[in-house]
Amino acid sequence: MNARPEPMLRPWLTADATPVHEARVLTEGGSLARIVLEDQIYTLRITRQGKLILTK
Repeated sequence: MNARPEPMLRPWLTADATPVHEARVLTEGGSLARIVLEDQIYTLRITRQGKLILTK
């Protein structure tokens, strides 16, 4: 039986050293997270269809 892996609590790196983040960890199991870039706040939303939307 294949068990689903637990979400990673810390980002990991791909082979080309690009950080990878689990969206469900960023949203703490919910559907929304706020992301700050310099002085701007963005909203990351996971839709019911499992898509990601990033808005300012």
